[in-house]
Amino acid sequence: MPKAIWNGAVLAESDACQIVEGHYYFPPEAVKRKHLRPSTKHTTCFWKGVASYYDVVVNGKVNCQAAWYYPQTSAEARHIQGYIAFWHGVTVVS
Repeated sequence: MPKAIWNGAVLAESDACQIVEGHYYFPPEAVKRKHLRPSTKHTTCFWKGVASYYDVVVNGKVNCQAAWYYPQTSAEARHIQGYIAFWHGVTVVS
């Protein structure tokens, strides 16, 4: 089962992940929200839409903009709408 781990904490765990462009997108209910803090960052993907970011916070340490999601997607990316992906040192093991 894929798990996202950073700073010794499991951030998310699910068998229902979607893999897009090499990134695991976790269903929203599989993510431990206590480790996420909204960020003001937004980026645009030409085929998925506008991404919003979270800072990951564990044991007082902050990994800025280490998680992202698409609140609204294009029709082609509808299967990951609301799902959360990680990077910037967050390890995903399966």
